Amino acid sequence: MVYYVIIRGPLGIGKSTIAKSLSEKIKAKHISIDRIIDTFKKEWVWEDGYISQKTFIHGNELIVPEAKTFLETGKVVVFDGNFYHKSQVDDLIKRLKFSHYVFTLTAPLEVCIARDVERGKTHGEDAARAVYKKSTKFTYGTQIDATKPLDKCIREIISYLPSN
Repeated sequence: MVYYVIIRGPLGIGKSTIAKSLSEKIKAKHISIDRIIDTFKKEWVWEDGYISQKTFIHGNELIVPEAKTFLETGKVVVFDGNFYHKSQVDDLIKRLKFSHYVFTLTAPLEVCIARDVERGKTHGEDAARAVYKKSTKFTYGTQIDATKPLDKCIREIISYLPSN
């Protein structure tokens, strides 16, 4: 069965780590929405101190053709990103008419800040706080406690996915 997965949550919560590991485990194509957004940083539009919905929708527009190609050939796709605008999730689902599963990662702010500090390229405590505030205003799909060990998070996510 072909489908795609969206892994969303605040900065430093472990989205990319979980998405990459999940992609390897289920032999899926991994696509980082936040990395796509970073490629056109000079074009970002800001809205109330945050990257705008319009900017994230543009990121969806850029990545959907590639994702469709993988999905149409039977390859599962795993997206990861902050997805701190619900409209961005809705837009991606509207553009990709395939089965989908959305997971919102959860953890305390302090965990996200500590994990951000541990990575090679930190975004800083202020950014972590701001993104946490914005991305936790809503949940979407199934919530996964990202404070659990990586292998337990992956097993829990897989338990919600169709078996191939």
